[in-house]
This record gives sequence, structure tokens and C-alpha cells, in this order.
Amino acid sequence: MIVMQDLLFSGVKPTGTLHLGNYIGALKKWTEIQHLYQCYFCIVDLHAITVPQDPAQLRKDTLDIAATYLAVGLDPKRCTLFIQSEVPEHAELAWILGCVAKMGEMERMTQFKDKSQKGGRERSGLGLFSYPALMAADILLYDTTIVPVGDDQTQHIELTRLLAKRFNDKFGSTFTLPEILLQKHGARIMSLTDPAKKMSKSDESKSGVIMLDDEADTIHHKISRAVTDSGSGVVYDLEKKPAVANLMTIYHHMTGKTMKEIETLYAGKGYGDFKTGLAEVVIEHLAPITKKLKEYREHPQELQNILDHGRDAAHHAAREKMKLVRDRVGLGRG
Repeated sequence: MIVMQDLLFSGVKPTGTLHLGNYIGALKKWTEIQHLYQCYFCIVDLHAITVPQDPAQLRKDTLDIAATYLAVGLDPKRCTLFIQSEVPEHAELAWILGCVAKMGEMERMTQFKDKSQKGGRERSGLGLFSYPALMAADILLYDTTIVPVGDDQTQHIELTRLLAKRFNDKFGSTFTLPEILLQKHGARIMSLTDPAKKMSKSDESKSGVIMLDDEADTIHHKISRAVTDSGSGVVYDLEKKPAVANLMTIYHHMTGKTMKEIETLYAGKGYGDFKTGLAEVVIEHLAPITKKLKEYREHPQELQNILDHGRDAAHHAAREKMKLVRDRVGLGRG
């Protein structure tokens, strides 16, 4: 049974406008669970600089992510919204946890292996190698009990639990071991043009990605060009019809209809009718989000005030935890 004292932490890197996959895989779920948990939602800008960033663009993207948090429905009266780098205890705890972690554990992290292979292991920054310690710090700093993740992120939570347990065993009970919250449907939304690839803003085919600030005509055009599978039936079969299954998953999250209800709704109809209907429900669902996002971009003062309040609340909690951590490991004069 879910209890209110459970605390949930999650965050998004500020690397540009978010897309429908981000919304379905994370943000939409956050708007629901903010009513069930005490929630900390962070813009993890320190994680962003593990790869080169333009400073001005990074600041712009950071505020844009914060605006998106609010536009999708996160309520600052119910959750704490803040920028990671504005709470220095994140970096301090990351260093301490990095001293507890083992080289072999970091080397086995999937994202480091993938990214270092693309750019060359010897040229990879130390931050890219050690960022799982920062991710663990983000979580452990607030005695987080629940972390919502996709199946590609579970490895990081397992490492977080390992580091927390190792620290506790050596220095005494200090950190809470978090549990994973996995979403059943839609944890991974795939590209509209290639159902074998995850929807990503870095996709070379921009037609495969629906951005949260796309206009209605753009959304309709992208969905009308979405790839489908052989045959014509609108049937959810992830193995035999991965493209249609992906589109049906999007439909499910836009309307709340089950896969069986969607199949019944489009029984005897072709892919053209289905894609037209899908475009309509996506446009209807995203319209208020797009409108609010535009308003926050044009009038940022309210956004700044909310971030200031969130920073202060997060800093208060983080400061108390770090007093205990420093005492445990013998830092400072006591």
C-alpha cells in the first residue's frame, strides 16, 4: 500500500525541448503520482555537462525544462521543483560516494560503455565515467524511497542501492535504500519512422519525433507519415506488429483506452483511419500543454519564483543530510 511518507525523486537533463516519449515515459506519470508521494523533481543540469554544452543554450534549456514541468501539470504546491546545480550538496555527496564506489562497478555501467565507444574511451571525460555516483547522490540525498525509471535505467538504481548499503555497513545507518517504480505500458515510446529505435530528439529523422511544442498541423503530418506493419488490422501485437503496437501505446496514453478498446474502436478500419484518429487525440491532449509552455516562455517571472522556492526547500533537506554524512565519514572539525 502506498503511504504519504514515501518520497519520490526524479529528474530530466536540460538538453532541449522534450518530446512525446519523454511525456509518456515519465512526465505524464509524474503528474499522477505527485498526488501519492512526497515528490522532488529536479532539472539535472550537472548531468548535462558530462558532454560538451553551450553555456547560454544550457541555461535556456534548463528554464525550458522547468517550464515544461509546470506545463504538463506538476503542481509546485504538491512537489518540489528545482535546479540540481543550485543545491551544491548534490556535487559534494557525489564526491563522497565516488570514493565508496569501485572502478569496476563504474566501468560496467551501460550508458558509459555506449557513450565512450562512440567518442572514444580515452577521450571521454571523467564526469561521464563517474556520473552514476552523482545520480546516486541525487537520490540518496533526500532519503528517497521510490524512483520512477524506464527499464534502461534500473542498473543505476541497483548501483545506488549498492553504494548506500556499502556506506551504511561501513559508517552506520545513513541512507535509505530506494525501490524502483516501473511503468507497464509506454515506458519506451519508439520512433514514428523506425519502431526499433526509441523516440529521441537526436533522431536524424525529425518526422519520427513529436515535440511537446509542435503545432497541430505538424503533429498531424508526422503521424500521417508514421510507418506501419504489413496487413491492415489495428491489433496490438508487439512482436508481429511493433509499429502499430507503438502507435496504439501512444493512443492508450492520450485517451486512457485499453488496447482491446482501441482494437474494437478501429475494427474493420484501415491504418489511415487509425492514424487520423491518433493525430486528433494527440493534438487534443497536447494543446493545453503547448499553450502553457508558450506562456511560461513569454512570462518567466512566475517560473523563476517557483524555482527559487524549490531550491530553498531542497537545500534545507540536503543540508541536514550532509551534516550527518560529514559526521559519519569524519569530515570537518566535528
